Amino acid sequence: MKLERSSGALLHITSLPGKYGIGTLGPEAKEFAGRLKDAGMKYWQILPIGPVDAKLDYSPYASTSAFAGNWHFISLEKIAEEPWHSGDVKPFPVAEGYTVPFEEVIAHKLPLLEKACAGFFSHASEEDLAAYEKFCESEGYWLKDFALFSAIAAETGTTEWLEWDEDISKRRPDALKLWSEKLAGEVRFHRFLQFLFFRQWADFRNECMKLGVEIIGDIPIYVTMESADAWAHPEILLLDDETRRPLSVAGVPPDYFSDTGQRWGNPLYRWKQGTALSADTFNWWARRISHLHKLVDIIRIDHFRGFEAYWSIPENEKTAVNGKWVKGPGVQFFKKLRQELGRLHLIAEDLGIITPEVEKLRDDLGLPGMRILQFAFDFNNRNYYLPHNIDNRNCILYTGTHDNNTTNGWFYGSEISEETRRYVMEYLGIEDWSDFHWKLIRQAYRSVADLVIIPVQDILGFGEEFRMNRPGTTKGNWRFKLREDSMTHDMVQRLRRMAQVYSRLPEENMIIK
Repeated sequence: MKLERSSGALLHITSLPGKYGIGTLGPEAKEFAGRLKDAGMKYWQILPIGPVDAKLDYSPYASTSAFAGNWHFISLEKIAEEPWHSGDVKPFPVAEGYTVPFEEVIAHKLPLLEKACAGFFSHASEEDLAAYEKFCESEGYWLKDFALFSAIAAETGTTEWLEWDEDISKRRPDALKLWSEKLAGEVRFHRFLQFLFFRQWADFRNECMKLGVEIIGDIPIYVTMESADAWAHPEILLLDDETRRPLSVAGVPPDYFSDTGQRWGNPLYRWKQGTALSADTFNWWARRISHLHKLVDIIRIDHFRGFEAYWSIPENEKTAVNGKWVKGPGVQFFKKLRQELGRLHLIAEDLGIITPEVEKLRDDLGLPGMRILQFAFDFNNRNYYLPHNIDNRNCILYTGTHDNNTTNGWFYGSEISEETRRYVMEYLGIEDWSDFHWKLIRQAYRSVADLVIIPVQDILGFGEEFRMNRPGTTKGNWRFKLREDSMTHDMVQRLRRMAQVYSRLPEENMIIK
């Protein structure tokens, strides 16, 4: 995939300034897309859009489904516009802030969605009911399992399906029939939530298309054990045949973020069937990629290096130190994907320990990779991330990602030394370190990288307390949220002028006046 010279912003949907404690696909999404267009930006990058769970701290990278949508995104305001709804949307009782209070949001929103579900099946038109039935049929290959999984998880109080009764955890036909009948109302509710999500997503996508704003989605390489995917498709995972517990788990070795590495704990894929690529695993992945490609314009493949080789950690190890590299499915997998699905718009998240073999896989596939400015300043003039070392314009340059500190938190805080700070200033050719975030944004814009993506926290000049995630930690992440009018007119115009000066405006002839 070849990118054009352009720019974009990184902000998750839940981080939009929604009126009900969380960002949604309602008016705030349309307004933000409009601001991106005004700023001369072509792309809006988001995090994974799957449903999240309190047990996994609402991480979008630890979803209960690789196919379902996160019902937190559903806009109550848009529901209130539906003819089958009463229009009664209670105000959110918590004051607006810069964090998402997930527990309060769920307590407020869930009863309203249950009421909406009852209203839909009592008062919806034949056209709407037919649309619902069509959705359930077309998405049945994942929706049936996900809705039942969600209903059982709510009934039992846990998504850890290995703790359920053996008959249902091992999906014996009689148990599936019994639980489906027993929880028919709850199953219908979860199907309804997905119907709403995908209907509102289609509206959101159409609004972005009208504005000329394209969406970069994100696909985590692994699924969690606490997911409908692991429960419904154990054949694609390296699980013990009898206990269905993981034989080994995923993670990364010690790196920039952690001295003991990161033990993610996800089950690994059963990539091979004998010496060949597993048909079951490939078919599941093909459906997953095809499904997401209908929802976004470009897919960022998280942990791309895992397709060349992945870090396998014995299940009983408490850290990621004592793992080993195992060969992944490699180029064969992607070539077969292209044969099945046609042209794919993919980005390789090629961060971390990148070997020549990973670079070759990325380049052989013609995929743009990622460069991070915060990783550039280690006093090595050959550092891969330094702008003057970008030897392939077909890449995406970030000031930082959702896993990094904010730019100002990184520069002004304790993460780097005073010596490094002086080196950064020398490299950038600056003597005044005020408004450092704008200086680093400008460095990104004037680089040769075809696409630059700026996290919104960096546009706003926010400090460390507003970062989205701290890798290696499991509590208190993923909660950042904008307040209304956080992104001001002056910021938008400043970005637009930079886009003009550095030839990143998508729709205009670059004549500087």
